[in-house]
Amino acid sequence: MLDILHQIDIVEILSAFIVMFAIIDITGSIPIFIGMEDSGKHIKPLQATGVALGLFVGFFFAGEALLRLFSIDIASFAVAGAIVLFLLALEMIMGREFIKNESAGSGASIVPVAFPLIAGPGALTALLSLRAEYATVNIMLGLLLNIVLDYLVLLFLKRLERWLGNDLVFVLRKFFGVILLAIAIKLFGSNIGVVMQGAGLQAP
Repeated sequence: MLDILHQIDIVEILSAFIVMFAIIDITGSIPIFIGMEDSGKHIKPLQATGVALGLFVGFFFAGEALLRLFSIDIASFAVAGAIVLFLLALEMIMGREFIKNESAGSGASIVPVAFPLIAGPGALTALLSLRAEYATVNIMLGLLLNIVLDYLVLLFLKRLERWLGNDLVFVLRKFFGVILLAIAIKLFGSNIGVVMQGAGLQAP
């Protein structure tokens, strides 16, 4: 216990927090969450952030081994997440539903909110990469701060919607839909070559 306390470093905690905050981009996802709520996809803040935290912690300690167990590499995992993000971006831009809400119990809390919007492939991979730079306790504390912030954003989503106004929300939804589409394409493009190479194919 004393060893863990000695490892706590405020600079490392803030650095880990900033890295994860930039990748998760919870503020940029506000129009996405509002769009889901408006389309009838109920989001439970505690469930969404709890599942996301579980994914982060589980992936941090056992991610590489778990993916190897199913013969899945990081690149394939990223491509799968990019496809989900791509469909979600099309929903925002075109105003049509592609990801059906089939579970009345969880709504959109688990997919796509917990994964891939909060605990997405990029954020999960970045979390693993931080292990080479910072102490585990500092990474976990930085992650926890992000999860608390994510929870507060989801909890006060309706209030944020009122502050922003319907017209601004509509414009932001379309704008961030295009941004999300670009992120999905970039994530797909930067990993599909690795996937095809692993499958013995040549990327175009």
